[in-house]
Amino acid sequence: MNIIEAKNLTKKYNSLVAVDNVSFSVKKGEIFAFLGPNGAGKSTTIKMLTTVLRPTSGSMEINGFDPEKDAHEARKSFGIVFQDSSLDDRLTAYENLKYHGVLYGVPRDLLKKRIKEMLDFVDLWDRRKDIVKKFSGGMKRRLEVARGLLHHPAIFFLDEPTLGLDPQTRNYIWKYIKTLNKEKDITIFFTTHYMEEVEQHADRVAVIDHGKIVAGGSVDELKEQTSKESLEEAFIELTGRDIRDQEADGVEQMRQGMRH
Repeated sequence: MNIIEAKNLTKKYNSLVAVDNVSFSVKKGEIFAFLGPNGAGKSTTIKMLTTVLRPTSGSMEINGFDPEKDAHEARKSFGIVFQDSSLDDRLTAYENLKYHGVLYGVPRDLLKKRIKEMLDFVDLWDRRKDIVKKFSGGMKRRLEVARGLLHHPAIFFLDEPTLGLDPQTRNYIWKYIKTLNKEKDITIFFTTHYMEEVEQHADRVAVIDHGKIVAGGSVDELKEQTSKESLEEAFIELTGRDIRDQEADGVEQMRQGMRH
């Protein structure tokens, strides 16, 4: 059963075509990756699927709901971690989750239990009373994971979830994501330009470049389609670009983040 459907999805900004006639589907319970360079259309696609942006044309379905016609029900179906933090730095970790729970209509008698459950899950219960401003980048990302799961969504969107994080923290984030997928049967849709994240974690992948999906399938299928031995070689064959240039950008962003 497909839990996400996109047909001929297009987003234009005047003469710029950010997403160009994209079609794909995601099965319930799978880990699906959007792999592409910076500016390829990954974030724009996620923003359309999650009701942040209206598509110029095309259609979508999220857990059986049309995000344009039934945005409220569609939003209840998913959790999301955006590329940039959307936490309130002036509130505590607990307060951030409580506010989210109220917004999503989590029943009051369940809310305390869910907050405890989620903060335990991401190892932040002991820091629940701390102001988020004091948190490291990795702690903020973990808190965002907890917040995105508080209302028990069927789908979890992660837009570059580990960008700018050190390798150890990246591994921690993926440990939580994989546990969710396996134990709760939550569908995971993530964007990345980290090749190893796709190889290690994705059931299926769509390669997007210049707003178009240029290939899709499992990692092995992509290698077979391009007659290449590695995903990196397959990616270069499909896009003409070396993803390592993008990874270098990510490392530099991480360094800058650690300086501040």
